[in-house]
Amino acid sequence: MDFDRIKGKTQSAFGKAEQAVGEAVGSEDLSNAGVQDEVAGNVKDAWGNVKDTARSMRDTAETRSATEHDRVEAEGHEHATNLREKIANGAERMKDSINDKLDDIKDDQATRREEIRRSA
Repeated sequence: MDFDRIKGKTQSAFGKAEQAVGEAVGSEDLSNAGVQDEVAGNVKDAWGNVKDTARSMRDTAETRSATEHDRVEAEGHEHATNLREKIANGAERMKDSINDKLDDIKDDQATRREEIRRSA
């Protein structure tokens, strides 16, 4: 709670008491001063509430920002992980494809050597 709220509530309560005393003793000046203090206290209380609300809104915005940052960071991490997996899988498929072609060439070369030996 903002300190202005506390001061305002205190001043408002003092003003009510001051007004009641003024009315009890028949002093319009004291009663009017009490109403003035009560109104001023209510204004301070309201101003303190405005500041409390602004702080609450700031805290909500900071929480949203931090949460969004964490979410974006997590998505970035997930994206990087997915990208690494795609690159690794692509490299493995490429390796397998190259090895299959090389194995075919080796088989073809073995067949040729066998044909050369038979024809000799």
